[in-house]
Amino acid sequence: MRKLVIAIDGPSGAGKGTVARAVASELGYRHVDSGAMYRAIGWKALRERVALDDEAAVAALADASLIVVSNARVLIDGADVTREIRTPEIDRAAAAVARLPRVRTILVANQRAMGEGGAIVMEGRDIGTVVFPQADVKIYLDAAPEERARRRALDSAHSGGPAAVSEVKTLLTERDRSDTTRAVSPLYAAADAIVVDTTGKPVEEVVREVLAIVRMGAGG
Repeated sequence: MRKLVIAIDGPSGAGKGTVARAVASELGYRHVDSGAMYRAIGWKALRERVALDDEAAVAALADASLIVVSNARVLIDGADVTREIRTPEIDRAAAAVARLPRVRTILVANQRAMGEGGAIVMEGRDIGTVVFPQADVKIYLDAAPEERARRRALDSAHSGGPAAVSEVKTLLTERDRSDTTRAVSPLYAAADAIVVDTTGKPVEEVVREVLAIVRMGAGG
């Protein structure tokens, strides 16, 4: 099989991370969570007390930062922030910096460099539409709002601990609104993406479905 660029997009709680990691592992590909890069910038901005709505300052910070995203860790300027960036506070910070066009320009360039040569599964919200519009395989994962909220409520890394599904659903609705209405690289399924609804499906079933799509793409 030739070395593919596989783009997996979708909203929070749709299962992108779990599925993308499993697919990459099965194929022996590199897995990159593009959202972790925005999280890392949000983390650093908060740490250095840079206002999240100061586009010039956040862009300068992003341009000067060395972000390394591997299958297991996220580093920024050598600091391991893998766990630190998975909190409700960083969820909000990442959403804020993701709306800044100059920051997106910098990080998209880095993401494209990572994909040179293929053999990569990259997940995010604009991978198939902006980062790799010519990706070999484009998949858009989605799920019912209640299902997405339930998953996030059970994930202490994002909810901050046991949380009511209704509370998490409200937060996800706000994040969806931010992602889909931002001026640059809004979240939507690419016209040539295959949409996979993960509602009520075991992870293993979704992974099998995505791998079948990938194999069809490899033969095309």
